[in-house]
This record gives sequence, structure tokens and C-alpha cells, in this order.
Amino acid sequence: NLTNLQSLLANDSIGIVRALTNSAVMAVLQTSGTVVVSLLAGYALARFTHRASRILLGLTIFTLMVPAATTFVPMFIITAQLGWIDTFRGLVVPGMFSAFATYLFRQFFLDFPSELEDASLIDGCNMWTSFWRIVVPNSTGIIAAVGTIVLIGSWNAFLWPTLVGRDATRTVQVALSQFMTSQGVRYPELFMGTLVAVLPMLLVFLFLQRFLVQGLTTSGLR
Repeated sequence: NLTNLQSLLANDSIGIVRALTNSAVMAVLQTSGTVVVSLLAGYALARFTHRASRILLGLTIFTLMVPAATTFVPMFIITAQLGWIDTFRGLVVPGMFSAFATYLFRQFFLDFPSELEDASLIDGCNMWTSFWRIVVPNSTGIIAAVGTIVLIGSWNAFLWPTLVGRDATRTVQVALSQFMTSQGVRYPELFMGTLVAVLPMLLVFLFLQRFLVQGLTTSGLR
């Protein structure tokens, strides 16, 4: 009810509004970076058929079999040495590469008609210009699909923001965990906070679900 919402917003020790803002900033930055990096990597793996690209593809797929938690310790050490603890760089940069997103883009570009790129090259475009002016505008479905998946995953991230984030960069998932202490669980505020945290992603999913289905259908995962 509204009493629980008012109590949640008035709790300065939790700072739910600031936590929501931090989560939004982190999710948007990480989604943008991951989409750009994975888009370029997936296109390169699809178009360049050199032996080295096949090796890189194998290594990329292999990383999907490595539990993410096993990489947190070395990533945390590197992040601490760079002085990125309690910064958005520390939250965002280590997660900007996604093997799953790269594989989705590669599968999509394998079916992308190369004749469009050849025509642009004949018209005088170089490969870089052809990619940004021909390939990317015709890949909005898969870009929206991957972006939605990464955005939801970034918003719901808990373990890495717990390790790297502090008061200045505390995300909403970490803030909600403070309602569970050794003295007990504050259920009314926890449930209300969970509802507030879920609503933005629910709206994003409802708005982008058409692109999500379209992108996954055209990415080769049929």
C-alpha cells in the first residue's frame, strides 16, 4: 500500500531513488557498450572466414561454459588496481563483452545478404562506411533483441555490483538486500521495493517484446 511506499522512499539509509538512478545509468551504459562491442565482434566473426576467426569463435563459445562467478576474483583485483572501485567504470567496463550476444550477432550476419554490402562497395563506400550505413540500419531487430536481453541482465545484476559498488554506486538490487539482515527481514519494504524495481524492466519488455521475438527468430536460433 501507499504507507509502505512512503516508508520506502523516506528511508535515507537505503536511498531507493538514488539506487534506481544508479541501476538505470549502469544498465544503459553497459547495454550500449555491450551492443557495440558484440555487434562489431559478431560481424567480424561472420564475415572473415580466416582460420584465426574460427579459433576466436571457438574461444568465444568456450567462455559460455565458464561460470561467471569464477572470473569475479581476477576481475575484482584488476578493477581495484585500476582504482575503479565504487565507480561506474568498475561496474560497466568488465561486463561490456558478452559471448552470448556476440554469438547471436554472428548467427544473424551469416544470413545477412552480402549483396547489399557488395553494392555499397561498388558505389564507393569503404567497408567501415558500408557497415554503419547499410548493415546496422538493416539489423535493428537483432540489435533491439540483444539490447533488451543485456538491459534486463544488467538491471538485475547483483553479485558484481555488490563487490564493486559502494554508497555512491549502490544499485537497486544491492539496496534491496539491505532489508534482509541477521535481525530479520523487513518484508513490507522489501516487497514494495521489489515491485518498484521490477516495473521499469516490465515496461521495457512490454515495449520491446516484438523486437525481441523478431531478433531471436532471425538470428539462426530457430
